[in-house]
Amino acid sequence: MNGQQRANIKPGLQVEIVLKKDQRTGNLTQGVVKDILTNSANHPHGIKVRLEDGQVGRVKNILS
Repeated sequence: MNGQQRANIKPGLQVEIVLKKDQRTGNLTQGVVKDILTNSANHPHGIKVRLEDGQVGRVKNILS
């Protein structure tokens, strides 16, 4: 699923995000969504979320 649409993302979903420090390399980090930080309905670089372990990044892939 597409990580650019806020409607697709809910707390508890397993996702892959790109962290700020990994934006150049594109390394993805897996985790479970705790909070959705982007207020707009969509964002071209992905919706910004906070994972349950506290990491913040933009959603690239929704796994579950």
